[in-house]
Amino acid sequence: MDSEAIVRFIGVEKTYDGETLVVRSLDLDVRQGEFLTLLGPSGSGKTTTLMMVAGFETPTRGEILLDGRSINGLPPHRRGIGMVFQNYALFPHMTVAENLAFPLKVRKWAKDKIAARVDRVLTMVRLEGFGGRRPGQLSGGQQQRIALARALVFEPKLVLMDEPLGALDRQLREAMQYEVKHIHESLGVTVIYVTHDQGEALTMSDRIAVFHQGVIQQLATPADLYERPINAFVAKFIGENNRMRGRVRAVAGERCEVEIEGGLVEALAVNVAGPGSETTLSLRPERVVLNPVNGECVNLFDGTVRELIYLGDHIRARIALGSHEDFVVKVPNVGEHRGIDVGERVRVGWRIEDCRALDAS
Repeated sequence: MDSEAIVRFIGVEKTYDGETLVVRSLDLDVRQGEFLTLLGPSGSGKTTTLMMVAGFETPTRGEILLDGRSINGLPPHRRGIGMVFQNYALFPHMTVAENLAFPLKVRKWAKDKIAARVDRVLTMVRLEGFGGRRPGQLSGGQQQRIALARALVFEPKLVLMDEPLGALDRQLREAMQYEVKHIHESLGVTVIYVTHDQGEALTMSDRIAVFHQGVIQQLATPADLYERPINAFVAKFIGENNRMRGRVRAVAGERCEVEIEGGLVEALAVNVAGPGSETTLSLRPERVVLNPVNGECVNLFDGTVRELIYLGDHIRARIALGSHEDFVVKVPNVGEHRGIDVGERVRVGWRIEDCRALDAS
């Protein structure tokens, strides 16, 4: 257990029908001041987990602690938690200033303190002078900033965010990711954030909990999740990767030899059962070297370029390696690599430490 945990889940489970567990045996500590993202596909249990912290759902079993005290029976309005939703949830008949003042009036703040705090949070989200407008007079991005400001205005220790950027267009969404991250860093508030967008999670989080079928598959920093996935689901869900089925021929310490159709691959033995077991090899496209030289790669295969897609800073090459028709290489858009053509025979290679042998699922 983490001594600095502000939120603690102890054996938490949730079922709606008495049979299917939406969340299973959840033990999780959320550290003071961290930005923790719950990431996973629809139905994985991430939103239910967030709603149990908020008080809108009740655990079927287990206990949730906030600042060391159980909140299982505590109603939402007594938890002192800030909430930001995808649909903003602003009061349309109130001005921006009135929306921001509402949580403070409920807490019986003095009028002069309310006015000062409203001005402060408007400055924080760079919307000074917007206090007299109504939500309908704001753009989507501006409304989301106000929703964020309202969640922070009473200085909660914990803020919960449920897909808050989902309704924004891509460019604005990316800008708001940095906005939210910078506000979090400046205030030091603890954030639990729910999203199904892996890029968003990688950009914003201190740690990410990857959910699948109600269970956290891996809890780690963004770099660890991307570079060192511990199972095939995480490797597939976080970023693009080449997945190749094979059978383990031998294991020696941290490494193993895997037989795939077309040859043998040396890889890191991350999650394998031993010689004779089936495995899934995971290899990031940017870790593959096109036409390697000077023995820089242990694993070498010949293939044919099937497709080239220009993406500005890199070219996405789809290469057929024997029966593996969809092997992807991200080729930097520099120098001689710009001259490859569809139909061309090429050699690809990768290092042992960049290829992970995982479970066969």
